[in-house]
Amino acid sequence: MIDSRIVAMTDILVNLGERSYVVTIGSGILSKTGELVAAVSRPPAVLVVSDVVVARLYASEFLASLERSGVRGALMTIPSGERAKNLNTVRRIYSALVQHKMDRTCAIAALGGGVVGDLAGFAAATYMRGVDFYQLPTTLLAQVDASVGGKTGVDLPEGKNLVGAFHQPRRVIIDILTLKTLPARELRAGLAEVVKHGIICDKAFFEFVRDNASELIGRRDVVLHEAVKRSVEIKRDVVQQDERESGLRAILNYGHTVAHAIEAVTGYRRYRHGEAVAIGMVVEAHIAEKIGVAKESVFGPVSEAVHKLRLPARIDASYSPDALLGAIELDKKVKAGQIRMALPVRIGECDVFTVDKGAILGAIEDLREDLA
Repeated sequence: MIDSRIVAMTDILVNLGERSYVVTIGSGILSKTGELVAAVSRPPAVLVVSDVVVARLYASEFLASLERSGVRGALMTIPSGERAKNLNTVRRIYSALVQHKMDRTCAIAALGGGVVGDLAGFAAATYMRGVDFYQLPTTLLAQVDASVGGKTGVDLPEGKNLVGAFHQPRRVIIDILTLKTLPARELRAGLAEVVKHGIICDKAFFEFVRDNASELIGRRDVVLHEAVKRSVEIKRDVVQQDERESGLRAILNYGHTVAHAIEAVTGYRRYRHGEAVAIGMVVEAHIAEKIGVAKESVFGPVSEAVHKLRLPARIDASYSPDALLGAIELDKKVKAGQIRMALPVRIGECDVFTVDKGAILGAIEDLREDLA
């Protein structure tokens, strides 16, 4: 446990040369976002992309802060959920930019979760060959993962994130008070990405998340601030070494190979992304032990942490292992027919391995359970 203390604003530099930016984390800083944006580039206009739920809660406050800083703001809303993450929605963003007469000096701001960030970021990467982009993540999952690193993209019917681009934000502004309005299920889903960072890079942080699970679920400010800060630091360290995922950054995909297959097979309707990642981490920890790359027990500790965070850990037996494997084979991380997976070697250390299809099918079979 950690002591209660005042939560101060924290700045974390993501050092990528000319593409460097600062991640600002604080409590109650949404009203300052206009000046934080203006301090970086002072764009004449900003298109704020948000989903309909988040926009009702926070868009007026952000737009007012832009106006106070002398920046013209316009709002465009999209439907909530993964099913909106497609090229049709991107086309709507382009149309809104044109309608509001935004040129190459304008910027796009994503106010919402990972879906909003991916869509708005991809639009920013491609509109007029690239405009400035700001991230204002309001879900825990987006704050600790999707908003940092510059990955943007959309889904195709055939699979998740198959169209995308790297486009780093100019600044990321994280107000942890927005987590107060996040549904409990969404908060728990975000905790999957938090504990993932501990599993792949930092055993002490893994233990912190596991031991403070009830405080995190209870939204204790100081614990959430520490969890977000350390997660951003870990992702920052990985991205700085491998911005475009040519090597080390692939460890951030731990749990995601199986997770993306689960999401595709279930039509992105049954599980939140973080819930699918939780299942994926348990399955992939089991694979690590089955193929002998784990140097110590990982399945037990990962399963325990997932359980404490009140996340799912088993695959519904109604979904065919062959269908899941077929979805895995369409994953963009598969190269020359070889399935490459980030697997934990021990808690706090992860590497990428080629995994035989039989081992994947075997792990899926072992962890199937009737969840109806």
